Order: sequence, then structure tokens, then C-alpha cells
Amino acid sequence: MPDHTDHRATGATGATPEPVSSSGPVPSSDPARSPAPEPAPEVDARAAADDADTDGNADPDARAFRTLLRGLRVWEGELPSFAARRAPAEPLPLFRQWLSEAAEAGVPEPHTMSLATADAAGDPSVRIVMLHDADEHGWHFGTHRGSRKGRELAARPRAALAFYWPAVGRQVRVRGTVTAAGPEESAADLHRRSTGALAAALVGRQSEVLGSAEELSRAADAAWERARREPDAPVPSWTLYVLRADEVEFFQGDPHRRQHVRLNYRRAEGGWEKELLWP
Repeated sequence: MPDHTDHRATGATGATPEPVSSSGPVPSSDPARSPAPEPAPEVDARAAADDADTDGNADPDARAFRTLLRGLRVWEGELPSFAARRAPAEPLPLFRQWLSEAAEAGVPEPHTMSLATADAAGDPSVRIVMLHDADEHGWHFGTHRGSRKGRELAARPRAALAFYWPAVGRQVRVRGTVTAAGPEESAADLHRRSTGALAAALVGRQSEVLGSAEELSRAADAAWERARREPDAPVPSWTLYVLRADEVEFFQGDPHRRQHVRLNYRRAEGGWEKELLWP
């Protein structure tokens, strides 16, 4: 989620502070009507401390990197409104609407998402994957059973998803239980996708240590040839996973950092409950 702090000292809303003369206000011919001094702009004390080079040995790369981070801006244009009170009773229709609107707004690859899993010891992993579908069963994605995420889902079949669409200031978070589809459904999912997706799946060995770039190049060339020759080539390790959500949260950003809207759906007995969250 983007930083919600109102960075007024750095012009987070896109406005540039009025310059203040170092010599103070310009005198008026009428002392009684002389303007009061303009207040100094707010300064982030921590940022100032970071920038201070008291010993002359500050790392210039680190200082430049901090300057870059503080200079980056989000949500400088108009954002859509979100009337949470008019949201549907279930999260799926709203998710489909928001993804469609993100695509219409020109968000690149709006169907990509962060997938967070954890291993048997509880150590987390996160990566970007592609959403294959979202229906009444849940949110669909695919991978090899032997990949890191496949192994972690076998050990702990719980996961979280996050979508972020900056052009509209929106994100969606999904959390729930993950189940693996059977071989036929997994194969059908793979073969509905592109030749490139099949070729990538045929390469296999995902998350294993790679000996050299040349080894990958040879395997990829062979996989592409086979994918073109056999569009229904089997990939037994390829598995479709479906996340059945327990919670789905919709976040609509406010460019002025005042009234972000967070609507959370929680699965309850016989349906969904909706609640607003503090931003």
C-alpha cells in the first residue's frame, strides 16, 4: 500500500510550496498594514537528520537513494470515487469490476498479483504470478507442484494475494485456503493458455538451481519446438490452484491522503459480512 503520510514538506499532493524570501517580508509603506511573515514549511525531522552530513563521510549513493525515494510521487491525478455503502453483497462482482476498470485505465498487466505463501517453519515467500480466473470457487493460479510455492502450499495450504493498480489508486487483498485441482482440470487450464505458457511449463525444473544460462537456452529452445509441434503436450507437474477466500479487502486511495476507503469482506455462516476499516 502506498505511504499514507501527508508529506507536505515535499509536496506529496503535487503542489509546490510558495518560496519565502530569506530577507523576510517586503516592507509596506504603511507599517500598520505590513504583512505578517509567512510560516516556514513543515520539515520532516527524520528526513533532515538523514540528509545531514555531520562528519563529512556520508555515503553519497545512500543519500541519493533516499532523495530519490522522497521525490517519488503517487496518485497525482484524479482517482475514481468508491461508495462502499453501495458495494455488492459478495466480493467477486466488485473484484471483477475493479480489474476491468484498471484495464480500461491503462494499468499494465492488471491480472498480475503478489502471491504470499509460507513454508513448514512459517518462513514467508512472495512473488508475482498471473491470475487465471476468479469465479465462485475462488481465485485461480498455476505452477509446478515441485516449485517453491508448490512445496509451500503442500506444507501449508494457506495463501494471500495482493493486486495493486496505481492508475486508479486501488488495491485488493485476498486471503484464504488453497486447494489443488485434479490432473484433468490442471491440464485444461494449461492448454487454454498461450504457446509460450506451455513452452515455459515444458521447461520445468522451476526453483531448482540452474547450472548455466546456456543450459536454460537449450531447454527453452527444445520446449518451444515441442509446444509448437504438440499443443496438447502433457506437463504432469503443472497444477492449477484455487484460493477460496476467507477475507477480501478493497482499498480506494484518496490523493489528498485524508479519506482512503477500506472495505473488508469476511466470510461468515451462510454468506459474507462487510465492514469498513480505518485507513
